[in-house]
Order: sequence, then C-alpha cells, then structure tokens
Amino acid sequence: MKENPTQSLPGIPVLLGCLAAGALAASGFFGGVASGHDLGIVLSLLLGAGTFFVLFGLYKIEPNQAAVLSLFGRYIGTVKENGLRWNNPLYAKRKVSQRVRNFESGKLKVNELDGSPIEIASVIVWQVVDSAEAVYNVDDYETFVHIQSESALRAMATSYPYDQHQDGQLSLRSHAAEISLHLRQELQERLADAGINVVDARISHLAYAPEIAHAMLQRQQANAVIAARTRIVAGAVGMVEMALAELQKNGVVQLDEERKAQMVSNLLVVLCGDRGAQPIVNAGTLY
Repeated sequence: MKENPTQSLPGIPVLLGCLAAGALAASGFFGGVASGHDLGIVLSLLLGAGTFFVLFGLYKIEPNQAAVLSLFGRYIGTVKENGLRWNNPLYAKRKVSQRVRNFESGKLKVNELDGSPIEIASVIVWQVVDSAEAVYNVDDYETFVHIQSESALRAMATSYPYDQHQDGQLSLRSHAAEISLHLRQELQERLADAGINVVDARISHLAYAPEIAHAMLQRQQANAVIAARTRIVAGAVGMVEMALAELQKNGVVQLDEERKAQMVSNLLVVLCGDRGAQPIVNAGTLY
C-alpha cells in the first residue's frame, strides 16, 4: 500500500454555491406554499436535500496534515492541500498528522551485553511520511510506534556493554553518538512498513539497576584507581631511569648495584606514595 495523491475541489466556492442553492430552495418552498404550487414545493425540497447532501463533502485540512479518502473500503487517494476542501460526500475521510512528533519511552529494565541489569529510556522523534501505509498497514500507527520503539531499545541495549572494558569497544555510556545511530537504524527498519520516518533517537536515561548500583560503583572506582596507579608507576619508573642515566652521564656519583637498588626504592616511594615523603638525614654510611 503506497500513498496515491488525488485531487480535491476548493471548499469555499462549493460552500458559497450551497448557500445560494439553499436560499433558492427556501425561497421556492415558501413561494410554492403561498401559491399552492405542489411541483414547486417538491422541487424546492429536492434542491434542499441535494444541497444538504453536498455539504457532507466539505472538510478542512490544516498545514502538515493529510486526508486519506476511501469509498466503501477501497482506498481512493490522499489529499494534502490546506484549507477547506471538497470531495465526493460518499468518501470516508481520515485525517493523518504529518507533523514531527516525539515521545519519551518509559524506563526499561534490561540486561546489557555482560548480563548486568540496567535501566534505560530513550527519546524518539518521528514523522508520518506515507499516510496510506500509516492507515492501512497497521491498526494504530501511534501505538505501533510506541511498542516498536521499546522493542528496538531492548534489542539495542542487549547488544552493548554498559561500560567500555577494552580499547575500541563500543559501550552504552561512552559512545552516545554511535549508540544513537544504531537505535535510529533499528527503529527505521521496524517502522518503515508503517510509513514512519525516524528523525532522531537518543538515550535519555541510563543507569545500573538499583540492586547492583552500589557494587558497580565500587567496581568503577576500583578500575579508576587501578588505571591511575598504572600511569603513576609507569611515570615513576621513567623518572627513575632518567635520574640514574643523568647521574652516570655527568659523573656526579658512582653507584654500585646495591646503592642503585636503594636509590630506586627511595625514588619509587617518593613518586608513588599517596602522601608527601618525610626525608630522613643519614649521618652515617649506608651500612
């Protein structure tokens, strides 16, 4: 089922013609009653009934709105001209908004790729682009959009981990642009048959489920501490190597292996410690 544009007549001239015909019918009816002319009365009544019937063909279309016309269950076409329009009074007319609309899904509880329960919600921006498909391919296109959006969000959330555990790995928390693009594509595939275009789709809420939130926070803190300590140790080792190399190059002091080990130990304590080191002056020898 594809949208088929069809023509309609301007409603204002039709309305004016109906008003004129109605006035003529009323004048003829009262004139026939006054003169006792039965044929004039009958013709006036027929003209009035026809005018009243024609009025049922008038309908209004607002900007970014379409009217889907059908005759006894058969699709006739779609009218998109704005204003007061007129078509066959026997046509059934169903109006479909083609404005850009959005909604926020409820918070869904799903398991991400690693199996941890999370809470996730999204904001979907969508628009009807084919009114015939929206009306005839699904029972209720608005309900269809809401249900398919939640289904696509669940499918997407199970495809990625919450946090990035490896370099280059996509995760829900760290790659918002890529996740939004995947969600939009997933939605577009599901809603294409309903004449819906997904303008944008983004995650609006993302968090661990309450029952594991505290444990996951501790894990994140531990990972952050490990990463920081790794960088500190790597930097400290480089500074120690540079210090030994400079001392040997300039001939400031000659150190045997034992003194080198003692110096390395002291420098690492100073550089890697959480607190400022308290120096101790040795008045004797190393031994």
